[in-house]
Amino acid sequence: MDPAMATDTASSAPPAPAPTAEPERRALAPYLLSLPALALFAVLLLVPLAMTFLLSLNSFGFYTGIQDVWQLGNYIDIATDGYFHEVFLRTFRIAAAVTLLCALLGAPEAYVLRRMRSPWRGLCLLIVLGPLLISVVSRTLGWALLFGSTGIINTALMSVGLIATPIEFMYTETGVIIALTHVLVPFMVLSVWASLQRLDPQVENAALSLGAKPFTVLRRVVLPQVVPGILSGSIIVFALAASAFATPAIIGGRRLKVAATLAYDEFLNTLNWPLGAAVAILLLVANVVIIVGCNRLVERRYKQVFE
Repeated sequence: MDPAMATDTASSAPPAPAPTAEPERRALAPYLLSLPALALFAVLLLVPLAMTFLLSLNSFGFYTGIQDVWQLGNYIDIATDGYFHEVFLRTFRIAAAVTLLCALLGAPEAYVLRRMRSPWRGLCLLIVLGPLLISVVSRTLGWALLFGSTGIINTALMSVGLIATPIEFMYTETGVIIALTHVLVPFMVLSVWASLQRLDPQVENAALSLGAKPFTVLRRVVLPQVVPGILSGSIIVFALAASAFATPAIIGGRRLKVAATLAYDEFLNTLNWPLGAAVAILLLVANVVIIVGCNRLVERRYKQVFE
């Protein structure tokens, strides 16, 4: 080929496409798409929390009302007063007991439901999830009718001669724990159910065919798969139990205060809004610390089981 013609052909070739910003746009796309949800989250949650925290820094006097001064007096009062220590200790004691009961009841229940066949599985699952379809106030009022000194439980126990005097369920931690367990056990069942969906039933059959006993199969095959679901459900149940208001307010009454009812009383009864805000902030911080710590444990467990 003639060198001149080669030069003309090279000069007439289309130029190479210039680098575009398409990869950068694709990298920013998830953030841009989630921006409206983040803005809504900030407006509806973060802004009220920030205002509550600022309110907790104010002072309150029965004759002066709320004074717009920034100080840590409310937090110091909570940290140094044994009454608040007792309330927070009771709150987390009840939450821990409810979480333990939900795990003991919800995990076996989810395993049994998984092994059921239709239509019994759907019917039993509807019964388990039934409490979520009813207002928490209605459910708690139902438990209050059962727990009364002349309620069905005490009347039945006394009629068969098991007890001579009515058992005190109302205004006790026992009554609050039982009512909260009934309210929150469906969350544990759903969490364990989700973990069991990853378990192949043939794995259990293989273990049985190799000579493993049923208890060994549950302990060595099923339990490691269920533990992440139990931990996830425990996080949800503990957070909801620690921050519950309606059930402790109705079953516990004014004699058995938890952090949520204490904050409510400070806001509406004594009108000490700064102190109520400080109680709410401390409850939130304690919940976040516990949940984050448990979430780390769940993530480690998932890595050990599924990797």
